[in-house]
Amino acid sequence: MTTKTNKIIYWIATLWLASGMLSTGALQLFKAKAEGALAPPGVYGITHLGYPVYFLTILGIWKILGVVALLIPKFPLLKEWAYAGFFFVMSGAIFSHIASGDPMKENIPALLLLILTVISWYFRPTDRKIIAVNQYGHRQEFPKIATEKHGDQVAVGA
Repeated sequence: MTTKTNKIIYWIATLWLASGMLSTGALQLFKAKAEGALAPPGVYGITHLGYPVYFLTILGIWKILGVVALLIPKFPLLKEWAYAGFFFVMSGAIFSHIASGDPMKENIPALLLLILTVISWYFRPTDRKIIAVNQYGHRQEFPKIATEKHGDQVAVGA
């Protein structure tokens, strides 16, 4: 695929992910009642899953901060943490619904946000990635260092 296509995929996935996380995060932060709604969980859903209500505040704050981290320029390490947080929260939501015996349709919102997280992360532009500390890639040889033993001394040269 071309770089332009990758950027389009990235921005569509990222903006959709950001709007989903921002909206669910706001609902959770303000502890929406959402009677009967299990996904995304408001007060009813979160207690149904066995979590305390204050967990909504934690989820809401971190989701909103994660959206800010994804959308602001620079700070690639912070973006990696946001992606990881979104991945853990959405996969945790899926497993919580499964463990609670909820119908599979309740996993659709979390599954969609999980897929968008992976797509956004995969297609992110180079300036939004962490630069590898190790300059030698996989299968690339390290520089040759000649060593010869002369009696009790070791000569090292490049």
